[in-house]
Amino acid sequence: MMADEPLETDADDLACTEEVELMTEYLEGALSPADARRIERHLETCPGCTEYLEQMRTIAGSLRGLREASLPPALRDELIAAFRDAQGR
Repeated sequence: MMADEPLETDADDLACTEEVELMTEYLEGALSPADARRIERHLETCPGCTEYLEQMRTIAGSLRGLREASLPPALRDELIAAFRDAQGR
C-alpha cells in the first residue's frame, strides 16, 4: 500500500452496505428524490457500487422476458425458498 493511498474504513463499508440495500428501489424508481440523489452522489465516488449497479441492470435486463410459467415447478419452489431464506423468513 502506498503512503498516500486512502485506507478503507468500516464507515466506508457501512455506507456501501446502506447504498446496496437501496439499489433495487433505485433501479425501480421507487426512492424519494432525496434518497435517489444520495445514491447518485455515492456512485460518483464509489467504483464498487457503480459496478454492482451495472451488474444489477444487466441481470434485470436478462430476466425481463422471464415469466413464472416458464419455470419448472421445482425450480420455482427452490427460488422462492432461497428468497425467503435470504430474507430471514
